[in-house]
Amino acid sequence: MTNLTAELEQVVRKAQKVRRRLGQVRDQVVRDIYRRGQEITEQAVRIHRAKGDLDRKIDNIVTSRILGYPLMLALLSLVFWLTISGANLPSAILAEVLFGFQDRLTALCQWLGAPTWLHGVLVLGLYRGLAWVVSVMLPPMAIFFPLFTFLEDLGYLPRVAFNLDKLFKEAGAHGKQVLTMCMGFGCNAAGVIACRIIESPRERLIAILTNNFVPCNGRFPTLIAMAAVLMGAFVSGYNSLAVAAIVAGVVVFGILVTLLVSWALSKTLLKGIPSTFTLELPPYRLPKIGSLLIRSVLDRTLFVLTRAVAVAAPAGAVTWALANIYIGDISLIGHLAGWLQGFGHLIGLDGFIILAFILGLPANEIVVPILIMSYLSHGSMLELDSIAALRQLLISNGWTWLTTLNMMLFSLLHFPCATTLLTIRKETGSAKWTVLAALIPTGVAIAVCFLVTQIARAFGLV
Repeated sequence: MTNLTAELEQVVRKAQKVRRRLGQVRDQVVRDIYRRGQEITEQAVRIHRAKGDLDRKIDNIVTSRILGYPLMLALLSLVFWLTISGANLPSAILAEVLFGFQDRLTALCQWLGAPTWLHGVLVLGLYRGLAWVVSVMLPPMAIFFPLFTFLEDLGYLPRVAFNLDKLFKEAGAHGKQVLTMCMGFGCNAAGVIACRIIESPRERLIAILTNNFVPCNGRFPTLIAMAAVLMGAFVSGYNSLAVAAIVAGVVVFGILVTLLVSWALSKTLLKGIPSTFTLELPPYRLPKIGSLLIRSVLDRTLFVLTRAVAVAAPAGAVTWALANIYIGDISLIGHLAGWLQGFGHLIGLDGFIILAFILGLPANEIVVPILIMSYLSHGSMLELDSIAALRQLLISNGWTWLTTLNMMLFSLLHFPCATTLLTIRKETGSAKWTVLAALIPTGVAIAVCFLVTQIARAFGLV
């Protein structure tokens, strides 16, 4: 029996080597076909415009082994900087309008003689939660999605897939996973749906299980706020360039985690050899502004915002109830956070932070407002008027630079939101893979935060 097993393993190894060689032969054949086609074209076709030459010259730069990755990082940082710096003023104006309308709702409840608890649930919980989500999410999305759609229509995203294809192949995944990750920047649920473009069931599952490591638009407000708080620990003031660089660094770390987890899955639960595909780079085209705005605003911005509003409304009401129902002298939120305090301290956080992520399962956008409300011990979601005020609140509750860093890492890596989990259940048709889609990123988040915390404490950095 032992000899038979050894022989089977040897046969499997030989088959894998043959398949890898066939893949290399296939790539070489495709390269030869395109090279020969180009030679024939140059002999038979006279090109009057130099557009093809211009595309080739641009590709020699953006897909270069030396310049390709730095350019991707620079462009990523630029998009984040434009999003962060451009969304500050509209967010402040929108928040002032929406939170100002709360006073009118309060006056209406008083005129109608509504009981205090009903006013708390509907106005201080449900409406205030919706106001926070809309004011925080809408301006960044209104900037980020058009920029993202512009790069997509321009033809740059296929170049990103071309640059990262080799890395994903080495990780046992599919090069098209890069395109699904790009969709995940807007919404992880949309990224999961985009995994349909991957033909191999094994590689499609890898892409689905790891799409969460790309931060969606719901997590960007948390990452941006925490980056500003972290930067404030070293320099005074608010610098959008520095914040954008920190956020870009966190996103790059998420991509590295995606590659590592994809490799681990391809060696354990989803063993196999990565399939090959031919990616033909489209020509560069200037996007049409009308269709770009329609797709980015209607199909993406409003879709994600509607989903966030739908799940944030009941979450706000539940959070208000937990903050206003007392057992003894402590609210339910205080009791729950106390039970989680030991575990939170172990990974460099605290019980209130862990509870905020749990209560924020319906929508990642409400994690920070839940946390603020818990710290201030008020029965309503509150908005601080500046990053400096938020930083002061966090410091007064025992935060250090390590807490802020772990908050960013946990926000990046933790379990998907409820909508994404439901989408995974629908796409895979399996409760098993849905549970794993929640457990794998949560386990990675806990492990990373624990490791960072223990290293920092061991070297006396906190």
